[in-house]
Amino acid sequence: MLNPRILLTGSFFLLATATAQAQTKIVIATVNNGDMIIMQKLSKEFEKAHPDIKLDWVVLEENVLRERVPRTIATRGGSFDVMTIGTYETPIWAKKSWLIRLDDDLPSSYDLDDVLKPIRDGLSYDGKVFALPFYGESSFTFYRKDLFQKAGVTMPEKPTYADVEKFAKATTDRAKGVSGICLRGKPGWGENMAYVDTLVNTFGGRWFDEKWKPQLTSPEWKEPSPSYVNMMKKYGPPGGSSTATTRNRALFATGKCAMWIDATVAAGYLANPRIEGASSLGFAPAPIARCRMERRALSWRWESPPRRSTSRRGSSSSSWATSSRVRQARRAVGRWPAVLPAPGKSPTS
Repeated sequence: MLNPRILLTGSFFLLATATAQAQTKIVIATVNNGDMIIMQKLSKEFEKAHPDIKLDWVVLEENVLRERVPRTIATRGGSFDVMTIGTYETPIWAKKSWLIRLDDDLPSSYDLDDVLKPIRDGLSYDGKVFALPFYGESSFTFYRKDLFQKAGVTMPEKPTYADVEKFAKATTDRAKGVSGICLRGKPGWGENMAYVDTLVNTFGGRWFDEKWKPQLTSPEWKEPSPSYVNMMKKYGPPGGSSTATTRNRALFATGKCAMWIDATVAAGYLANPRIEGASSLGFAPAPIARCRMERRALSWRWESPPRRSTSRRGSSSSSWATSSRVRQARRAVGRWPAVLPAPGKSPTS
């Protein structure tokens, strides 16, 4: 008989299923980002408090994870006990009864009311919570103050895409290996499309109209798409079509990239005084075009992924992994003095 699923989200969720044994092994499929690597280091803490549970981590590249998790869920496969997923999937899978409700079985110390409403809405279906938030994020602009000063340009309080292209041109120095801008170029729903969604949004574009007619040939798509490609070719790093978040972050941190438009989650890492270039770090809102508000694509709220569990013992790992106490432990393990990208209103949530 199939076990019920539990989901844990966040910009990640965790989910697990297993058979009660002397020691239950929970296999966790997760994305290969820094936060999840730190979580592996904290596993011993959970296992010490729960000697009947063993956590086994399977770390996957994002595109692979996004392919395998839906297939496992849809076919009721048992490859993984815990999976990281995004807010997009939660209400859809909950409606299909692939997940079990979590808000009726949380520890009294778990402050679900502290979770920001947009994030909590993404955890829920029909007013019930089916996932727990690992962290939350949006998108904005990182820029290097030192490279901007050298080029004689100043980042405005609310940059536009016209500003961004102008700054990218001014700060590009091919002779010194400096690119004016770094953007996601690697194909994939959670790769370059996470950025392209936000770009098209602020030009007034959308995927479908009210009658579900595709809008990919509309002017709102045709205008920003060539601009994205041209900026990558003229002012982006070599090999931009295969560039993803990790490489862009490294280029920016080492002063080889003047601007980077991406997820806010990277701010804590880049602001760490131990990281090269932290003193030159600047932040600005995500650029706008015709629309005032740029919206983060649902695919990365993030999304990177969630969990599934096998019994109420599995749900204990979900509430543990997303608790404020473990978030502070992640901060200590990562040696980050900056505030982590918490999903709640309080800074320690």
